[in-house]
Amino acid sequence: MSMTSTGAAGRAAPIPLRRAHLIVATAFAVHGAVSGTFAGRIPWIKDHLELSPGALGLALVCPAIGSSLMMPLAGRLMHRFGSRTALRTLLTLWCAVLALPPLAPGLPWLCLTLFAVGAAAGMADVVMNALGVAVEEHKGRSIMSGLHGMWSVGTLIGAAISVPAAHAGLDGRIHLGAMSALLAVVALVVCTGAPDVRPAADESAPPRFALPPRSALVIGAVGFCGVFAEGASADWCAVYLRDVASASPAVAALAYTAFACTMATARLLGDLVVRRLGAVTTLRCGGVIATVGGTLVVVAHTPAPAIAGFAMLGVGVSVVVPLCFGAAGRRGPVPSQAIAGVATVTYTSGLVAPAAIGGIAGASSLTVSFGLVTALTLGVVLGAGVVRPSGGKDVADPTVPAGVPAATGGTPAE
Repeated sequence: MSMTSTGAAGRAAPIPLRRAHLIVATAFAVHGAVSGTFAGRIPWIKDHLELSPGALGLALVCPAIGSSLMMPLAGRLMHRFGSRTALRTLLTLWCAVLALPPLAPGLPWLCLTLFAVGAAAGMADVVMNALGVAVEEHKGRSIMSGLHGMWSVGTLIGAAISVPAAHAGLDGRIHLGAMSALLAVVALVVCTGAPDVRPAADESAPPRFALPPRSALVIGAVGFCGVFAEGASADWCAVYLRDVASASPAVAALAYTAFACTMATARLLGDLVVRRLGAVTTLRCGGVIATVGGTLVVVAHTPAPAIAGFAMLGVGVSVVVPLCFGAAGRRGPVPSQAIAGVATVTYTSGLVAPAAIGGIAGASSLTVSFGLVTALTLGVVLGAGVVRPSGGKDVADPTVPAGVPAATGGTPAE
């Protein structure tokens, strides 16, 4: 494949790797900002439509269903139109559909709009990660953790903007509509200069729908363990602090803050660790940290150790998704198909985790639920070898040319 940018004369020109990296990182941040903005106004949507907790829970399943069903199409779009057009179209669509949920007149329409939200989010996610893997391979060093860190930063920014909007009682239709328009413009501007990855002349188009390849299922199983711990911690940490550790509501809220901030920070710093230790060792160490954190949560009976445990879980699971997506993108002839397969498995985990934790807690206790989370983090430790590069070398080779070729056999960009 080649990675190019079309200049004024219409000729393919190489894109400097630093610029390509920055563009892809910004795309991740925009994607995260949409997620954070929407999450911050879910309570408004619930109140506006007078939904019960059960009805809202049903609606919030729809984005995961949309993502899982539509992600395989992303590879087809990349093959036909190139990665730049696919990213520009899908990321802008993801920003645009942010305006739809608050306009829904009732639960059926909300479910339909959230299905569209999930479909756009999932397909854009696949294209972003495929581009990230392509830039990483040309750079010759790990960047996937930092890219996902930028997604986390974007999420925090979107959520932070939602706080004063919600506090001021701003109508969700106005807030989400304005953010949708703003982020769509940013996406269009950013993606105009994105790298354009094109298939080789003899490369056949991926199927419209296919079961994930076996290699993706193996990698996805490790991702499932990490994302289950991530989803369970994000959705239940505050409840755990209040009900198990007897924390006040304000202190309980610190648990999510600690989890989210440590995960974002660890992702931004994760590439430095991967470059020094290699992907397998980094993932295994992350699994150990998450296991220790989960154990601390399970044995905690006061707020301080529980918050520390959730912070360690944030650090430990931070590198799981970036390294699993990066490994998937290096397996097989069609990276986007493998990434879509891993994403489908891991997103299913994010869908299952909150409900599973609640079900187990109802039958026994939240402590038992997080005992399961801790056990699954051990799966990350035991399965870390799946992210080993196919050549068997676990540390990135720094001698790869520092530029993106304009075409096969082309020269690196300066």
